[in-house]
Amino acid sequence: MLLTIDVGNTHTVLGLFDGEDIVEHWRISTDARRTADELAVLLQGLMGMHPLLGDELGDGIDGIAICATVPSVLHELREVTRRYYGDVPAVLVEPGVKTGVPILTDNPKEVGADRIINAVAAVELFGGPAIVVDFGTATTFDAVSARGEYVGGVIAPGIEISVEALGVKGAQLRKIEVARPRSVIGKNTVEAMQSGIVYGFAGQVDGVVGRMARELAEDPEDVTVIATGGLAPMVLGESSVIDEHEPWLTLVGLRLVYERNVSRM
Repeated sequence: MLLTIDVGNTHTVLGLFDGEDIVEHWRISTDARRTADELAVLLQGLMGMHPLLGDELGDGIDGIAICATVPSVLHELREVTRRYYGDVPAVLVEPGVKTGVPILTDNPKEVGADRIINAVAAVELFGGPAIVVDFGTATTFDAVSARGEYVGGVIAPGIEISVEALGVKGAQLRKIEVARPRSVIGKNTVEAMQSGIVYGFAGQVDGVVGRMARELAEDPEDVTVIATGGLAPMVLGESSVIDEHEPWLTLVGLRLVYERNVSRM
């Protein structure tokens, strides 16, 4: 069994693979204050509920793959793998790790590990050219060429932080549940805000993806657009450009990167 861990700014997603199949997954909050020991206890609690794993931490785990956008959490997870999974091969995605995807940007080291991992999975599952739209703390758009190269992307404020900003900065506005309203024209403040978020982000996706596709391929219709991230379902039904929804894209990418590196360890 392979344990994959994707640490985002807001949430951490964990997946358990049996071969190529994801058999379990969990989503927890990302807390940069958690120590390695606290993370180990959390992992033990989650995995202890799965029937294919043993009661002791590490039982049934044959490998670990981790990517993190929060350096302090990556540091603590490195300690977790050393202290609690010392005999288990572990791949932490960082410079020097083999991904199989060339990074054609001005400074490859500044590209988030999760964005590269998404590109790895997109190439494997759908081929290029492709655009990955990841609905996380930020909404990121990442472009993959027909030859499977990561060529760059777009970063925009995410859905949740946009909702929070409206609630904080709007004198007569408040935090709301992110949900699809009854109609585009809101009949009250909450529905008006929900409409702005849902249809506003759908319009953003359609506009940004359209412009990227025209730069990425001679025929924009050749570009496969893949949505992922926890809030993707809010926009899927309203966007006209998304071709595929793969909620576990990053976890699949981690599995692929693990397989490409473990034989070198």
